[in-house]
Formats: sequence, structure tokens, C-alpha cells
Amino acid sequence: MSGRMMGGLLGGALLAVGLAQAQDDTFDEYRSMFGDDNPAIFIVDEGSELWTQARGPENVSLEQCDLGQGPGVVENVYGQLPRYFEDTDSVMDLEGRLIHCMVELQGFKREEIIEGIYSGAGDNGTEMEALVAYVADASQGSKVAVPQSHPEEKAAYKAGEALFYHRAGPYDFSCATCHRQSDKRIRLQSLPNLTEAEGARATYTTWPAYRISQGVVRTMGWRMRNCARQQRLPELQPGSEAVVDLLMYMGVNAEGGSMDAPGLKR
Repeated sequence: MSGRMMGGLLGGALLAVGLAQAQDDTFDEYRSMFGDDNPAIFIVDEGSELWTQARGPENVSLEQCDLGQGPGVVENVYGQLPRYFEDTDSVMDLEGRLIHCMVELQGFKREEIIEGIYSGAGDNGTEMEALVAYVADASQGSKVAVPQSHPEEKAAYKAGEALFYHRAGPYDFSCATCHRQSDKRIRLQSLPNLTEAEGARATYTTWPAYRISQGVVRTMGWRMRNCARQQRLPELQPGSEAVVDLLMYMGVNAEGGSMDAPGLKR
């Protein structure tokens, strides 16, 4: 290889690194402009109203919904999900549990909830996005402590780890393809290492998040569905076993992190 060609390649690589760093710096500056005022606060308020409002065919609120710490308790629950719930004899994440409560308590139809669970491009936020933001906000500052005491919780972690490394789809990708190494990027976007505590904590504690580029709060369930879409895999269903298992794997790896959601993302 000629010196000129080598120099060109090195120059291109340095330019890419410089652009990536510049993009990160620009976003950090943009985020600092908000200070403590995350636009998600408005969605949190909406979620609070939805939690206490009598709705659905049964005309009741969600205040008797048990998210793991007793009926109606929302404080400090996000960082302890997914977890095993005795009433369903299954491990559930927050979105799956909220769907369960909306069906069992309020009388909504499950398929109708799932059909409109995430907002599309240019849409207003959904009720689920607001509820998740509300519950996450009530966990600000609490430590991530996803339980592993029940056999079903341990099984979910093992299944999530296996899924994380499972390669599939036309690109033969797995979650690990992008998220098992540190200091990696794709299209100038940093990729967290979810197999280590630092990367898992930085991710788990800041979702759901307000996406500046989209103007809505996005949940972890949406983020995982979008990852599957980018891998050209079948669409992940909210609260499904695959989603719960992957979240269990990520959450346990993030143990000890401090919740700081809703976060603020590009």
C-alpha cells in the first residue's frame, strides 16, 4: 500500500473520530441548555393523571395496580423490574405489568392496548409512554436491584443471556454484535457494552428517555423493538417473554446503578 493511500486512510479514520467526538460534544452542550428541565416532565405529568384517572369499561384508576411493591406504589419500583409476580405466575417487565393492570382492572382489551402502545414518527406520545415515564420518574435516585431470588427470575436471566448472544436474521446479528465491546460506535453513535456494569448501568438507568429528534418519550420496550427492526428480525411484542428475558439480563448486569430516568437522548 502506498504511503499516500495509507495517509488517506488514516486521515479518514481520524476525521471520523473527530466527527464522532464533535457530535458528542454538541449533544452534551445541547443537553446542558436544558439544565434540570427535561421536556419529559410534561409527559410525566400526563402519566400521573392517567394513573389516578378512572378509565376503561370498568371506570377505575390504576391506583390498585401492583408493580411489585404493593397496590398503588410507584416509588422506587422501576429499578426492581422485571420481577416474578405470583398472581400471573410469570416474570413481567413494567410495560407488560401495566398492560396486565389495564386489562384486569380497567377492562381494556389487550390487543387494543398493544396496537397503539408506541407513537409513530410525528405522532403525539401514547398513554403507555406517559405511564412508563411517570413510574420511572418516581424511581429517580433509587438503586437498580432487579431480583434473582425466585427460580423463574433466575431462569429469565439465563434465557436473556442466551438471547443476547443468539445470532439470527439475514445479517446474522445478535445483540452482542453491537453491545459486547466497549468504546464502539456505529454511524458515529456510541454503543454501550451491556455485558459490563458500566455500560449496562448507563443504559438501564436512563430509559425511558425523551428523544430530542422525535419529540416524544421512548420506552425501553420501544428501543428493543427498534433494535430488532434494524436486525431485520420479527417485531418484538410488548411484555413478551423475549423482551422480559433480555431486560432481566440487562437489569441484573446494571445492579447498583442509580436511576436517572426519564433520560434525554438524541
